[in-house]
Amino acid sequence: MGSEPLRAAVLLACALLLSTAAPAAAQLDSILKEMDTLTRPGAATPGGVKIGAALKQALQVGTENAVKLTGKTDGYFTNKAIKILMPERLRTVERGLRAAGYGSEVDKLVLSMNRAAERAAPEAKKIFWDAIGKMSIEDAQRILGGTPTAATDYFKDKTSASLTLAFRPIVDRAMDEVGTAKQYNELLGQAKTIPFLKTENYDLDRYVVGKALDGLFHVVGDEERKIRTDPAARVTSLLKEVFAK
Repeated sequence: MGSEPLRAAVLLACALLLSTAAPAAAQLDSILKEMDTLTRPGAATPGGVKIGAALKQALQVGTENAVKLTGKTDGYFTNKAIKILMPERLRTVERGLRAAGYGSEVDKLVLSMNRAAERAAPEAKKIFWDAIGKMSIEDAQRILGGTPTAATDYFKDKTSASLTLAFRPIVDRAMDEVGTAKQYNELLGQAKTIPFLKTENYDLDRYVVGKALDGLFHVVGDEERKIRTDPAARVTSLLKEVFAK
């Protein structure tokens, strides 16, 4: 494999998933300067090994930043694209409750579901990093030449099962702490008092885990598309030079 494809793959990875936060950009500049040295002809150490290490370091910076976007107060709740709403199967119940004057209680339940997801999101960091540790240079090449969300798809494939297992106990605990289960059971009890309103038992924990993961990967995909398509998202002069071509 030539140095230019490797270099381009690493450059995409370095920018992938990053916001323009100054600390992340500073780390990127450091990584990219190291890359510039490593890929020069005559470098003392074989470039592929060091390029792979730099790639993984850059992706660690990027995925940590993506997790921070979701794993904070209002990371889900105020982001319309990933905000967790009432389950589709409970929308009729929701409408009935709102019509009966329980709108504020429904809103509290929705808020608590989002708070539970926000508490779970930081757990994704280690799992993403484990996947990065197993990434090969060939994986990086496929990501570079793939779809606008090739890296996101890579993470989905490698981490979804682990994230589901990791998120479930955290979401369960968070939902207990913020009162989601209690609020849900109280609302269900109130719904049963409304004539002709059909209620059903629903695995709310599983629903929140699934939506939390959907939201996390949505943010990852958005950040990936930025670096591929938006010159303003290329946070260093080297990135601007390479991806302008």
